[in-house]
Amino acid sequence: MAGSQASVEIRQLCHLDEFEHVVELQREIWGFAELELLPLRFLVVVSKVGGHVFGAYDGARMVAFCFAIPGIKPGAFPYLHSHMLGVLPDYRNLAIGQRLKLRQKEEALSRGIRLIEWTFDPLELKNAFLNIEKLGAIVRRYHPNLYGTTSSPLHGGIPTDRCYAEWWLDAPPRPKPAATAERIAYPVQIGDIRAADPERAREIQAENAARFQDAFSRGLAVTGFERSESEGVYLLEPYE
Repeated sequence: MAGSQASVEIRQLCHLDEFEHVVELQREIWGFAELELLPLRFLVVVSKVGGHVFGAYDGARMVAFCFAIPGIKPGAFPYLHSHMLGVLPDYRNLAIGQRLKLRQKEEALSRGIRLIEWTFDPLELKNAFLNIEKLGAIVRRYHPNLYGTTSSPLHGGIPTDRCYAEWWLDAPPRPKPAATAERIAYPVQIGDIRAADPERAREIQAENAARFQDAFSRGLAVTGFERSESEGVYLLEPYE
């Protein structure tokens, strides 16, 4: 039985036994083959070289985690790449993912880091709403089949196309996108389509991949996301 949002505590992780729980959660959440799990030793390195690892606990039980690794952009600009965030199914819809991200933001800003990036599947519409509307990330890069085909049932056997979220931590709130913003839409039932009809899901994925790449080549960025009973819609407009 899942606890309430208030009962879940976020902690920074530093010890081997904590990292072991992160590896186990990867198995439970994604169902990865052993070869695809990020191992304990990698998490140790992350925690020692300028990254961070956080866990969410309901009592003594870890129910979610996230971690980020350090990176450097051209011009020696430091940032964090938030590589993985996972929440056990019974603990979803409790805003735990949002709390983990905000904890990442707090820790990054305490070290003078202004940018956190991560990739996400544009078919995951709840994640898109969190990333773009709640956190305020923008998107201006799309990478087809970034991680190859994986063993995870959550990926449905289709290519792992990913958007890159850019979260500028000290940026002021953005205005709502203009009515003239371009729109790229997915049916709200895209998760069910991926499970029941992967070929159709792949068609939708490929059609929208072309739209994203064309828009980004023209200098547009995703600056908003809308949800309705039938669609999740990415809103794109010029961005500098």
